[in-house]
Amino acid sequence: MRHGDCPSGKSVSVNHLLVLAGGFGTRLRSVVSDVPKPLAPVMGQPYLHYMMDNWRAQGITRFTFLLHHQAELMKGFLQTLQATEDYSGCHITCLVEPQPMGTGGAIAYAVRELQLSGAFLTANADTWLSHGVGQVSAVTAPALAMVHVADSERYGRVMAEKGRVLCFEEKQAGTKPGWINAGLYHLAAGLFANWGGQPFSLERDLFPKLVINGELSAVSLDSEFIDIGIPADYFRFCRWVESGKVGAP
Repeated sequence: MRHGDCPSGKSVSVNHLLVLAGGFGTRLRSVVSDVPKPLAPVMGQPYLHYMMDNWRAQGITRFTFLLHHQAELMKGFLQTLQATEDYSGCHITCLVEPQPMGTGGAIAYAVRELQLSGAFLTANADTWLSHGVGQVSAVTAPALAMVHVADSERYGRVMAEKGRVLCFEEKQAGTKPGWINAGLYHLAAGLFANWGGQPFSLERDLFPKLVINGELSAVSLDSEFIDIGIPADYFRFCRWVESGKVGAP
């Protein structure tokens, strides 16, 4: 790879990624309290640095970060990253929500403020997927990625058949394997055309309505997955990097 290029990786039909990065990260504060969750330190680099390099390697060249909590720290890191030679061919912008808008409200706000049209990808800033951008972007929006985990208790399960989401099972106590929402989506601006300006959730408000109408596609990924929202999984990601399972930036 030539230094300074944004590598194409797998071919993608969409190269604009909206990154949900405005949350408060309350469950991680016992071990990371001075920076927002995406900037949690991992082997001398912010967690987000690893995320950005991974997305870039999969062909993403345009990033819009949807921010709220500690937005200035996030903007500072992203401005520094944008100034490096490796990211000279990428375009990174930020949009700060005036108030917490929820995952759906944040995207609707971005669609309105940026006057977006057509399709785009959306991902959580705190959820690592080793791959999947190409697969998800190749499926007509709306679509979500899902991964299989040994214990779905923390997430709830996605029930799907023949590439369509049938329903979402609520979180249940007890270890139970299953498919879960992986936090990577292919969405269309038209889904947010009637937004009234109120906070709402993709997962609790929009997706169930799409499922009722048989409109939400499911893309099963055989991908490494980790959500650093709790200390145990944050430390697990740190061990991944230490062991070489995730490449250092």
